[in-house]
Amino acid sequence: MKNLSYRQLLFLLLAVFASGAVVGGFGASLYQARTVSAVAPATPQAWRDRYVRDLTGRLKLDGEQVGKLNSILDETRSRYDAVKLRYKPEMDRIHDEQIASIRNMLSGNQAGEYDKYRDERDRERRKAQQQQAAAAGSTKK
Repeated sequence: MKNLSYRQLLFLLLAVFASGAVVGGFGASLYQARTVSAVAPATPQAWRDRYVRDLTGRLKLDGEQVGKLNSILDETRSRYDAVKLRYKPEMDRIHDEQIASIRNMLSGNQAGEYDKYRDERDRERRKAQQQQAAAAGSTKK
């Protein structure tokens, strides 16, 4: 093995240190990277507030543009609600047919357990809706 001068040895040590720092920094950035969350904001109002805030900041909207954006969102919400009202009876009918079809394939004991399961889910759904309504009410104040 060849004798290394002090400068060469120092250079090699610094190169190893620097490469370790680069790899460590890269590893830390991967470790701390934000993950994508599939969880939506709790309420439609929370989603809307975030959407308006994000667009206002990113696009540098002025007050008039924010007002127009809110008007567009109000109009869109009204149109969505009208469509939902028109199609809700048909969607409910399809859902009721699904429930009936599932009950028809079950035995007597299974049908009773299925009804309990559906009741539990309905209670959970109503509770979640009440919590959303309460959260929406507290954000409007």
